[in-house]
This record gives sequence, C-alpha cells and structure tokens, in this order.
Amino acid sequence: AVWIQTETALAFEEAVMQHVIIGAGPAGVIAAETIKRTEPSASVTIIGEEREAPYSRMALPYYLIDRIDEEGTFLRKSANHFQDLGIDVLQERVESIDSQRKSLKISGNGEQSFDKLLIATGSHPVSPPIEGIDLPGVHSCWTLEDGRNIAAKAQRGSNVVLMGAGFIGCIILEALAERGVNLSVIEMGDRMVPRMMDQTAGNMLKRWCQAKGINVHTSTKVEAIEKAGDALKVKLDNGEALDADVVISATGVKSNIGFLEGSGIDTEFGILVNDHLQSSSPDIYAAGDVAQGRDFSTGEYSVQAIQPTAADHGRIAGMNMCGRDALHQGSVNMNVLDTMGLISSSYGLWMGVDGGDSAQLCDEDRYRYLSLKFEDDILVGAQSLGLTQHVGVLRGLIQTRLHLKKWKDHLMDDPTRIMEAYLASTQAIGHNAGVI
Repeated sequence: AVWIQTETALAFEEAVMQHVIIGAGPAGVIAAETIKRTEPSASVTIIGEEREAPYSRMALPYYLIDRIDEEGTFLRKSANHFQDLGIDVLQERVESIDSQRKSLKISGNGEQSFDKLLIATGSHPVSPPIEGIDLPGVHSCWTLEDGRNIAAKAQRGSNVVLMGAGFIGCIILEALAERGVNLSVIEMGDRMVPRMMDQTAGNMLKRWCQAKGINVHTSTKVEAIEKAGDALKVKLDNGEALDADVVISATGVKSNIGFLEGSGIDTEFGILVNDHLQSSSPDIYAAGDVAQGRDFSTGEYSVQAIQPTAADHGRIAGMNMCGRDALHQGSVNMNVLDTMGLISSSYGLWMGVDGGDSAQLCDEDRYRYLSLKFEDDILVGAQSLGLTQHVGVLRGLIQTRLHLKKWKDHLMDDPTRIMEAYLASTQAIGHNAGVI
C-alpha cells in the first residue's frame, strides 16, 4: 500500500505543468499571476536578470522626483506576494533556449526545464553611434540602477542634457524639470514626439516646454560627448557646445532577442507570434516589448513597446499557456503623455490613411489641438493636445470601428462633438439590435 501511494504521488508530481517565464516586468508578472489563478496546481517560475524585485520602468520618473522610494517602483508591494501565490522568482540570466529539449541554459552553467515557456524579456535602450557615449556620466533611464545614478548627479541647478524627445524622453523630461535642473533637450526629428504627434502638435509641445524654461533643440544631432574636467561637454551639429553634469540618452529601444540565436524561434524585430501569442514553437509564447504581434489598425505585425500592451499580452499568454482559447485582437496604438501639465495623446492611425479624410481644430495660443482621421465614415486615428475629456471616447470609437454615418460630417465641421457622435452611434446599434 505504501508503494502504491508513493507511485501515485510521483505520478501526480510528474503531471504538474512546469510554466517558466523569462522576464520580471509587467508582462511576465501578470502572466504568472494569470496562470496561478487559472491553474492553481501549476508550477510557475519567473526568471529575471536584475538584482531587484520585479518593478515598473514607467515608475522611474516618479522615483526621480522623490514622489516614491525604490520600493514604490515595485510591481507588487507585499514582500511575500510571489511566495504567497506559490510563484518562484529567480534572479538569473538566461543565455539560450533549446526549444527541442524544452530547456533553458542559465548563467553559471545551470539549466531549467519547462513544459510551457513565456518569453517576456522586454527591450533595451539603443545607444546612438556617438563618440563619448560610453563615458562616465552618460546614462540611459531604463533600470533602477540608472535611476540611482541620475538622481545622484541631477541635482537642483546642475546642467543636464537629454538626448531624445520621444515618448520615453518626454516622461524623463518632466521628472528632470521637477528636480530643478538646467535642462537642454536634443531631438533629431523636426518636432517633439515625432512618432506620436504631427508637426503642428509636436511643435506646440515644444513651445510649451520652452515657455517653462527648457532649452529644446529639434532637427539637431549630438556629434560628440567629451570629458571636461569633472563634467562633460556635448557638441551639437549646429556648432553649439553644452556643459553637462549628466547626459541622459533616450533615443529608442530594441527587443531583447539576441539570446534566441540558434533556438529555432522565428524573429524579425521581435518574436513573431500568432493571435494566441504563440511563437513558431507551439509551447513557447512571447509577450510585451519582445513580441511582434498584430496591430489592430493595420493588421500588420509590429512591436508595440508600451505598458498597456505588455499587460494585455501577459494576461492572454497566461491563459493560453493553461490551455484556454484567448485571442489577441491586436494592439491599439495608444499613447497618453503628461508634459508639465499639458496632456497629449494619439491613437490608432493618427497620421491618417491614403485617401482618407481629416478634421482639425487648433488654438495655438491656448495649446489646444484636436485631429481626427477617417477611412470612409470610420474613425481610424486621432491626436489631441490640451484636451482630456475625449480620451476614452476616441479609443472606443477606433477600437469598435463604428460607422459614424451622418456624424462623420458633423465631426468634420466640429471635431469636439466626438462624445455626441459616440453616443448617437452606439445608441443606433443598440436600437437596431432591439436593445434600448
């Protein structure tokens, strides 16, 4: 009887699914929690290479302005959160994946086997090919360690040069401004946030920042960074040279896929995934900044390195790893940015489509801008600056692809009637379906 019970126990242990997640960011953490909720008996292990508790990179600006301490950046506030859920968290570096043997090679010659694997390794900052980019005092703002280094140098009255005025750069910009530094921003594009806003809105944002005392250079490149005593000298292609106590590089990111070479997993800009977030190896999934998944607006496959997409991916991947049938409908391109009190946002195909119509409302003196992009009578993209009341409605209209019919003409005349258009269109659908 003892032998039979022991054999049964061993068989049960062997039947427990081994779920392994590489990456301790939002996608990985949400996936781990989803698996435990869906399949409580499963074994779940998160492997993250940083020597920190799982934290949010998006919280680093709040850390820089002392609104939160280091623990405030942690994704889960309880020290025993993962332990209480039965989730193991390892601080190791995964060097390679053997998809055939279903095993990982971990730094220090260790191995980890898996039944189902989620790759949620995120992305890494791209360093531009600039002389001096590796000098002490030049940092990205990507890790908690970067945050510590920047906070030590970017004191009130110090000179700071920020390279890049994209989405991430503008988040860092606000934190630096609140620290009271003398801030200069260098952007290669002809406007701020060039991948989020058109020239009108991007340059309105530039004027807003300049009015707040920030020195903003657009259509400008950094040519070199040199040591200048205990500080740095930043040379620009317009002939200027800026003094800097610290230089911050925010010039873009790339997916962390280098360790997948030889794994047999298909990659392009990220890991190519289907509508279930499966890679080319059926038991291996990808989520977050490392996943190249469907774009809702275009139907094409792209990497969307934003936290809402990472969270959505983590939930869907976790369910599918447990055998559920959760479909990823495609990520809606959405960015909302608060730059020293001026809210800017863009959604979907904000740049418009060939043959489509557009409607704009612009009040440059009051920093108000609204741009709507249509394909036939469907809203496919939008931008707004200084207007916050339409944020949810704009996304809802784009995501539901409602036919606006006559309301498109009303919006062409007055884009601010977006709420009326949404209510009228949704009520019409409900009425036609017999729902009042």
